[in-house]
Amino acid sequence: MWPDLIKKAKDGGLDAIETYVFWNAHEPTRRQYDFNGNLDLIRFIKTVQAEGLYAVLRIGPYVCAEWNYGGFPVWLHNLPGVELRTANQVFMDEMQNFTTLIVDMMKQENLFASQGGPIIIAQVENEYGNVMSSYGAAGKAYIDWCAYMADSLDIGVPWIMCQQSDAPEPMINTCNGWYCDSFTPNNPNSPKIWGGKDPHRTAEDVAFSVARFFQTGGTFQNYYMYHGGTNFGRTAGGPYITTSYDYDAPLDEFGNLNQPKWGHLKQLHEVLHSIEETLTHGNISTIDYHNSVTATIYATEKGSSCFLGNANSTSDATIDLHGTEYTVPAWSVSILPDCQNVAYNTAKVKTQTSVMIKKKNQAEDEPSSLKWSWRPENTDDTARQGRGQFQAKQLLDQKAAANDSSDYLWYMTSVNLKKEDPIWSDNMTIRINGSGHILHAYVNGKYIGSQWAKNGVFSYIFEKNVKLKPGRNLISLLSATVGLQNYGPMFDLIQTGILAPVELVGYKGDERIVKDLSAHKWSYKIGLHGLDNQLYSLDSSHASKWQEHNLPTNRMMTWYKTTFKAPLGKYPVVLDMDGMGKGFAWVNGHNIGRYWPSFLAEEDGCSPQACDYRGPYDNNKCVTNCGKPTQRWYHVPRSFMENDVNTLILFEEFGGNPARVNFQTITVGSVSGSGIEGDTIELSCQGQPISAIEFASFGDPQGTTGSFVKGACEGSKDALSIIQKACVGKETCKIEVSKDVFGSTNCDSSIVNTLTVEALC
Repeated sequence: MWPDLIKKAKDGGLDAIETYVFWNAHEPTRRQYDFNGNLDLIRFIKTVQAEGLYAVLRIGPYVCAEWNYGGFPVWLHNLPGVELRTANQVFMDEMQNFTTLIVDMMKQENLFASQGGPIIIAQVENEYGNVMSSYGAAGKAYIDWCAYMADSLDIGVPWIMCQQSDAPEPMINTCNGWYCDSFTPNNPNSPKIWGGKDPHRTAEDVAFSVARFFQTGGTFQNYYMYHGGTNFGRTAGGPYITTSYDYDAPLDEFGNLNQPKWGHLKQLHEVLHSIEETLTHGNISTIDYHNSVTATIYATEKGSSCFLGNANSTSDATIDLHGTEYTVPAWSVSILPDCQNVAYNTAKVKTQTSVMIKKKNQAEDEPSSLKWSWRPENTDDTARQGRGQFQAKQLLDQKAAANDSSDYLWYMTSVNLKKEDPIWSDNMTIRINGSGHILHAYVNGKYIGSQWAKNGVFSYIFEKNVKLKPGRNLISLLSATVGLQNYGPMFDLIQTGILAPVELVGYKGDERIVKDLSAHKWSYKIGLHGLDNQLYSLDSSHASKWQEHNLPTNRMMTWYKTTFKAPLGKYPVVLDMDGMGKGFAWVNGHNIGRYWPSFLAEEDGCSPQACDYRGPYDNNKCVTNCGKPTQRWYHVPRSFMENDVNTLILFEEFGGNPARVNFQTITVGSVSGSGIEGDTIELSCQGQPISAIEFASFGDPQGTTGSFVKGACEGSKDALSIIQKACVGKETCKIEVSKDVFGSTNCDSSIVNTLTVEALC
């Protein structure tokens, strides 16, 4: 997907592509490196270069990125004497080794701009300023060392530190946030750089924040994300980061243009490029009109460019600039390349809105055509016999025990009881301190219950009644992580797995007697048999005992297998996991990530009203999907599939029903656009023909996409037939909005004549 995504980014007006460098992906085992396939960093940078774009290399090597363990390999955590992200020699030696490795690779291929390559900026560390105080003086010493180490690598291009207000020279500190127009670098000679996140924001607000940034002296702005993509395999961080990393970005998870955001920002980029010389060489002056309204003039000997900014979230502003009045809508910026004519306003979206739809697999009649076989996950030696790979007389942190080689770790111990024991009772429970991940509990081979964090509360106490027997009782606990912590002060020390204490509790009337098992001898087994035997692989020698009869549903710890035909066409493919619980999915051996459609989003917080772009954004504004599966559809890249028969394998941890599982394609279902007289509306079905015109009106149309209606006035000519003739059957069409085309209207003089069109693809 790289070439297509990079080309679309360039078409959207970007100048550079930035990428993190994921330490845990490239050095999964100490001193064993992997730069193959999708991890080929050199090939990625050269692909960017081939498209004529610059590159920003965010080495970190701590990256956050909602990525597993913030990009750190867990073996790093397990080195003797190590302390991460502080002045600790063990850690700094490893960080310097990896950073130097990456820099040397880039140098060998002449990829830094100082060598004629595309890399114009590199980054060391990430967002450390947010947490540095927790590390005390050692934190400051560490960040000073980072700067010295990075500078000593002599790459010939600037280094940046994200969110580091005291970045030592020559590091450039940058802002990271929704809005960075008030940010000033700590060094007056440093340019102003932004890397704000935008999980779910309107096109108008993103454009406003970018335009404000450049209005107030910004020089380099980075979108996080412009394309988020998918957390395949076990790469999602946590806890509980979803497999989708769509981020409501201009290019969606599947590589489609997210309209109108992509197009609205493209138009902004075009205007900014047109005044690039003025922005970088002009003298700056500002006029304050009060009430959060300002004009900024960039002036050179060749000419001037102006920004009119209105940061008031409720009131439009009419201002006088050089003897001419301009109306600037609330929470918007107007850009006047010549300080006379408005070329762009962030609140006025003049690009199409695309509605994406999912279509059934036309290659076969799914889901009925999918014939499933199954096999149970073998838990005999763990849940029933307590056999492990190693032992310890304590409860181990899962990071230390499993070294992140699997989500799954069995904790097993036994306890001998007599009826004479003080704890013995008809009312006994097992009480377990959970770490916020998932716990499945078995006693004497019998499943007694599960628990996991809900509603953002990542600590819980699991307590269930148990029936124990005189003699030996086996307790088997399966811990399943859902992405390791990736952010926060000393995030690496946050424990995972089963935490002490694990207790048996006997109740006798008002008396409560506790037996702590935490210091017992515990046996540990990493992973699951099916994973060890690679049942997901087509080449596995163990993948032969699949059963085709008596297909179970809602059964825990079950493997399912089917074959399917690749959906026809070239459109992105998703796997609909409706009806399943939680687990992993593989297509032809490729792990497409964790699935968990049974985890529903919270009921509260969504509004049926259209999102108002005005006013400061935060991640609680404009939320959707309340009460629905957090993620139901999962991206399957076409590169994972064969043209003919493909294999899908599921490991179902909770219990589900594969009967509704099916493959679909994502494509543009409808497009709509509006414009006033003098505008040109461009509609595109992005690879498909326009099949019909659902709505067209010139005058005073009302409503939103999918619910447009004619207003109180209209043009004298039939807009619908005009648009049908101009657009139907074409992939793209352009319509000039004018009375010459659509006839005079009977609208009142206070109404701005507007054309609105909605087309089906």
